[in-house]
Amino acid sequence: MLRGNKELWAAFIVMVLITAAYGVVVFFTREIPPASELFGHGIGIVGFVFMLMTETLYSLRKRSRSVRWGRMSTWLQLHIFTGLVGPYMVLLHTSWKFNGLAGVTTLLTIIIVVSGFIGRYIFTRIPRTLDGLEIEGTLSQEALKQARRLMALWHTIHIPIGMALFISAFVHIGAALYYATFLK
Repeated sequence: MLRGNKELWAAFIVMVLITAAYGVVVFFTREIPPASELFGHGIGIVGFVFMLMTETLYSLRKRSRSVRWGRMSTWLQLHIFTGLVGPYMVLLHTSWKFNGLAGVTTLLTIIIVVSGFIGRYIFTRIPRTLDGLEIEGTLSQEALKQARRLMALWHTIHIPIGMALFISAFVHIGAALYYATFLK
């Protein structure tokens, strides 16, 4: 079971610092940082790397039975942290323009983050050890079965949306590289 909300507070603090840096750029340039310039690209790239970390690292650790790379709860906290900070950075990368594929990708990003909050709520309803293993017998069996069914249903929605998000993000990155870099 998750102990406290360390990852939420850490994400909040980092997002405040990122917002401050964004504000400094806006103050000195007197404009919203364009997605195609250094700051916009930088924040988008780092945010996308965080989102890739969110998508892959926790899943790899969860499926790794032979190698123990730390506690599952720590990996889940990293998953939540990068799953909040990365999308926030990508949102700032948009320059508040939501046209075409980039707009669809942003919408999918918002949906996946909201879905993540729902999943976190469902996940915390199932009692777990510090390693993330379910504890049997603490809830009535019917409530535990219901929480497991909700979690399975949530996975069937969350994972395909995440895949669609990354497909659209990779297409966006490919198109941005092609049109902004390779055609010059």
